[in-house]
Amino acid sequence: MIIPIRCFTCGALIGDKWLEFSQKVARGKSPGEVLDELNIKRYCCRRMFLSHVELIDEILKYEEKHVEKK
Repeated sequence: MIIPIRCFTCGALIGDKWLEFSQKVARGKSPGEVLDELNIKRYCCRRMFLSHVELIDEILKYEEKHVEKK
């Protein structure tokens, strides 16, 4: 799904860092290095990034189109 705005455990703001994280990892950089660069040090916050699965594109395939019937 979409990355949460805050860490579930500590409540730190993390949602604003997701785009930069995903772009750097896609370019081939190590996820650990990127998290260090973004100054994400807590294990709970790092977990949020490393375990996140982007499913929004998969879900949108199955969205039903609601059409009003007369």
